[in-house]
Amino acid sequence: MLLRVRVTLPDRPGTLGQVARTLGVAGADIVQVVVLERLGGRAVDDFTVVWPGASRVDRLCAGLGAIPGVRVNGMWRAIGAPNGGGQDAELLAQIAANPADGLATLVDAVPGLLAADWAAAAVVPADWAARTGMGAGTVRGSGAPAVAYASWRAPSPLHLPEVTPLRARSLNGPAGTHYAVAPFGRAGLVLMLARVDGDGLAAAGFHVTEVDRIAQLVRAAATILGDRLDLVSAPPEPAGTAVPDEPAAAGSAPALPMPPVAVPATTGSAATLTGPVVPAKPGPTGGPGMTAAMASGSAVAPILPAALAPPSGRLPAIMTRHG
Repeated sequence: MLLRVRVTLPDRPGTLGQVARTLGVAGADIVQVVVLERLGGRAVDDFTVVWPGASRVDRLCAGLGAIPGVRVNGMWRAIGAPNGGGQDAELLAQIAANPADGLATLVDAVPGLLAADWAAAAVVPADWAARTGMGAGTVRGSGAPAVAYASWRAPSPLHLPEVTPLRARSLNGPAGTHYAVAPFGRAGLVLMLARVDGDGLAAAGFHVTEVDRIAQLVRAAATILGDRLDLVSAPPEPAGTAVPDEPAAAGSAPALPMPPVAVPATTGSAATLTGPVVPAKPGPTGGPGMTAAMASGSAVAPILPAALAPPSGRLPAIMTRHG
């Protein structure tokens, strides 16, 4: 399997060679080394290695920890092949070639570029500043972001943390989840990436160098997509979600039930919405009489002789009230 190993080591000659030798002795095949930081005599390096699946990674951690001044910051499964030069530019070119699917292209591609587990584009409510301090979650109206698009490895349902104020940064979530957030600067849209601890491995959080790279990709994508981002919105609420009725004003009269409405009937037929159809009994002159339903106050369509039927063949609705 492909592993990403992040170590902090002294920035002096020979230390990097010791780390590489230890990795090789443990059985790891180094395929890429990325220097994330060099500051104050210390360096932070990411090693991408091919690790035999049957071997135990604790042996690798023990070997690295035995080197003076070396600390293992994290170890996690890498997604996709190691990054080569120009992959960011190639991604932006794909977005420019097909802007209609540009956001989906970006979300699906960045986990492989940043060795993340999944990514998502989320929409933050426009009034997030007024909701500061409210709990995180995916409940609409809480101020937390709502998912507009997620990569294929994202969990379902996807629970996102509070990401405001909107600025590029990294943060740690519950259950060993590490996030990176970068806003698009339009319509409350943000890009989120996540690394999750698993398989006995503890992933490292997003380094400031990685956050800057994500922010640059997002800014470039926002420039390419332009006004298309203003059309991105969260999916509608699931069907069947009940909307509570507004309470009646104090002192107002209770609502009365609506009377039944008759269905227009064609000539020679009768229909009602309140019960079975009861044919009208002819009156003394052979004209329409009163049905039992009419006598009880129901609405019916009486039977009219053909000579009295309207030209269109439809009858007006007749409503009677008992008493």
